[in-house]
Amino acid sequence: MVQTCSASGQLRTTHITYTRSDNGEAETDIQSGTIPQNRTEITCTTTKSTTVRRKVTTTSELNGSPVSSNSTGSLRTHPTVYIVFVSLLLDLLAFTMILPLLPSLLDHYRINDSPNGLYPWLLGKVRYFQEFVGAPDRFNSVLFGGFLGSMFSFLQFVASPLVGGLSDVYGRKPIMLLCLFGIAFSYVMWALSKNFALFVLARVIGGISKGNVSLSMAVIADVSSLATRGRGMALVGIAFSVGFIVGPVIGAMFAHWSHGQSGNWFVVPALFALGLALTDVAFVLVCFKETLPKEKRAKSVAGSLGQAASYISLPDLFRFKAVKNISRSDLVELQQLGFIYFVYLFLYSGLEFTLTFLTHHTFNYTSMQQGWMFFVIGLTMAVMQGGYVRRLPEHKIKPTAVLGLLLIVPSFVCVGLASSPVLLYIGLLLFAVSTAMVVPCMTTLVSKLGSHDQKGTVMGIFRSLGALARAVGPIVASIGFWSIGSTVTYLLGGIALLWPWMMLRRTNIV
Repeated sequence: MVQTCSASGQLRTTHITYTRSDNGEAETDIQSGTIPQNRTEITCTTTKSTTVRRKVTTTSELNGSPVSSNSTGSLRTHPTVYIVFVSLLLDLLAFTMILPLLPSLLDHYRINDSPNGLYPWLLGKVRYFQEFVGAPDRFNSVLFGGFLGSMFSFLQFVASPLVGGLSDVYGRKPIMLLCLFGIAFSYVMWALSKNFALFVLARVIGGISKGNVSLSMAVIADVSSLATRGRGMALVGIAFSVGFIVGPVIGAMFAHWSHGQSGNWFVVPALFALGLALTDVAFVLVCFKETLPKEKRAKSVAGSLGQAASYISLPDLFRFKAVKNISRSDLVELQQLGFIYFVYLFLYSGLEFTLTFLTHHTFNYTSMQQGWMFFVIGLTMAVMQGGYVRRLPEHKIKPTAVLGLLLIVPSFVCVGLASSPVLLYIGLLLFAVSTAMVVPCMTTLVSKLGSHDQKGTVMGIFRSLGALARAVGPIVASIGFWSIGSTVTYLLGGIALLWPWMMLRRTNIV
């Protein structure tokens, strides 16, 4: 079969011959030359009536310019994806190691902060909330930690789309480095935090700088084909799982060590976190190559960030108003996925946060037993994402997300009804499996939408919606847990989680 096509506006002609041999392998011969005619000729030869489909590339691509990685033909994971994985892992190890240290840190500031300092003032507000919902005094530290976590997530909600928009203009690498420098500086502030106000300021700086996570997802979208994007997003999930396994273990070791220390003992773990952060900066600086070429970037900061209100205004955020140059159908799909993801994480994060209350209150778990519980959850997620989700073909992404959303329902029903460890463990196993499936698969679906110069904005808004859900969900769930009881809260949450499952199942998103 011979087919000739012409393209106007080109002085360069390219003869490409494709031969499909009997063994199924394709052989390609490319010859170029300059001729007076304004056309490009493509000759395709096949045997045994085999049809060959080939995307026609432009002359500039054949002459060495970057070719879009979003072709469906490549099945090889881009090396940059692994660089992103290592960078995220270093970041998450430093981020999660502080979690087991929070009780010891709060005890330190309770004793050493000024009577007129931020800690006594904030403790009064937490106690007011504790009395309002009816939580026992022994859970004040958990509520305090929840407040800090909600504040951190709220700052991510504000920062992620702004960081994504800036990366669409200036490129991924400089904005990624800016975020990583901000994170490193937050650990410097932590090491210097002789009072609680400085510690909170360090957390504020760290929260604002956490746009590197949504940037990592935009980078994966830049360099992955449709066939391999799911693998890249699964690697992000694996980085989170491993980070939340190993990081808390490091933190627990520092927490155990701190019991015999006096003075500003927190300087040592803060410097350790700073070392990980600086290693991350050096690694990205040396190994990471820009993935958004200048010709594919947004043209101006005003165009990308001029609608800053759209990033923070809730109605505009849910409508993805800041995303431009996108088809109506793609925009509708973005809005549907964003709202489904928000509702899912709002319910999920709230119930996840109250697991600490439940295991303490119902099963009398110690902090060490809880640590092992979250270790097993993280390990299960890592195995699922590395062994199953990462290998999913493109057409299985949505069905897997739908299945994951369904599995979370019996998970919380089991946890809510658990009166013995066996039913609790069944619920937690389903919890880990469903989480490993939903987040990377939904992120992959979103990453398919939007042009190159909008990927940062799209992923930033999507990440921002998740951060907002994580900021509000624990507060609402805590009120429900202490007001109407754990069983009713978990059953209502599990039933409500049927809504995201039904909505994603009914959409036309592929």
